[in-house]
Amino acid sequence: MTDTEPERRPHPPDRESVRRSVAAVWRIEAGRIIATLTRTVGDFGAAEDLAQEALADALAQWPHSGVPRNPAAWLTTVAKRRAVDGWRRQQRYDERLAALARELATERTEGHEPELPWDPDAIDDDLLRLVFISCHPVLSRPAQVALTLRVIGGLSSAEIARACLLPVATVQQRIVRAKKTLAAAKAPFELPPRAQFEQRLSAVLAVLYLMFNEGHTAATGSEWMRPELSREALRLGRILAGLVPREPEVHGLVALMELTAARFPARVDAHGDPVLLADQDRRRWDRGAIARGRAALARCDGLGRGRGPYALQAGIAECHAVAASVTDTDWELIVLLYDALGRLHPSPVVELNRAVALSMARGPAAALSIIDDLIADGRLADYHLLHATHGELLARVGRRDQARTAFQTAAQLTENQRERTLLLRKASAQN
Repeated sequence: MTDTEPERRPHPPDRESVRRSVAAVWRIEAGRIIATLTRTVGDFGAAEDLAQEALADALAQWPHSGVPRNPAAWLTTVAKRRAVDGWRRQQRYDERLAALARELATERTEGHEPELPWDPDAIDDDLLRLVFISCHPVLSRPAQVALTLRVIGGLSSAEIARACLLPVATVQQRIVRAKKTLAAAKAPFELPPRAQFEQRLSAVLAVLYLMFNEGHTAATGSEWMRPELSREALRLGRILAGLVPREPEVHGLVALMELTAARFPARVDAHGDPVLLADQDRRRWDRGAIARGRAALARCDGLGRGRGPYALQAGIAECHAVAASVTDTDWELIVLLYDALGRLHPSPVVELNRAVALSMARGPAAALSIIDDLIADGRLADYHLLHATHGELLARVGRRDQARTAFQTAAQLTENQRERTLLLRKASAQN
């Protein structure tokens, strides 16, 4: 058996089963595969093209030959061989061809497929390198974020658009232009010198934050969460904290991700349906993650430079983590933290979250005027959580008909099937 031949099966899987397998592998491993290929071929756009070609090969071959034991390694190896073929066609027998041939020869073991070409625990991390390349200063901040979410997070243009509250066409244009700009700038596949970290750091943190959030609540699909994406963002955040231990916001973001991820075990029930904060079994929260998050927040505070937006959000997450129940939560402190966050990083989403905290601290009537202002403002008109929050508050003050309409609007706007089901159930409960 060669290293690209999958394990033979008596009855090959059906095409739909293979399609689901390919989609799952691509969602989880695309970033690593493209990072590895970028290091190999030295060109970001070419690496993504090679990965896509290997993916097409998998869709064509696996329904007949079966899914390989190590699908990510199969895709990586096929993509590398396509690179070799391309260089041969162009008569480019240079050092990269020789190096790649030696690498493939080393990987090949009779009767076995190659191991994954990365060490997920290594500090010299290909994915982190790719994040820094995607956040190259030749790109605008919006382009940095869109490109990195596409390649590292494996998010579709539609998912990025939802995360950034932008039209899909705008996101697509940014990604195309970003790839062309990087190619023209011949951006090297390497971490920049430490002296240049600061000019890229804010974009890197923004990307990890959005990656984590997409995993926390998926914008689309049949599952409410994509925990593997959140865990990858957290892993990269931990590595980054080791590289720049004197940067408080890095520790603040790690704290926020740890404290939020601590709730993951209780956020879905046995059927995969959402379990909201008020109904979660707090005994299932990950106490180790809470301890790590609080320690990261303490490291942030210990640097003595104040809390930035991520650390302020981590402080809010800490209030939830240490409370025995929703009613025992220090909602007044959370309101104060949102006040500070709104002054430091004003946005309608922050104001929406502040309204939720205010409703818990002082009652729903105190928050409804804020929600009404946000609806009139229009910037969150297509943001389903605004209408879902409006429905919750209206229900609490007994305006059931209006609450039902708000929940129905929210259900129409979300593209996550689990969340839509939950919102429609809430709408029906108002009858």
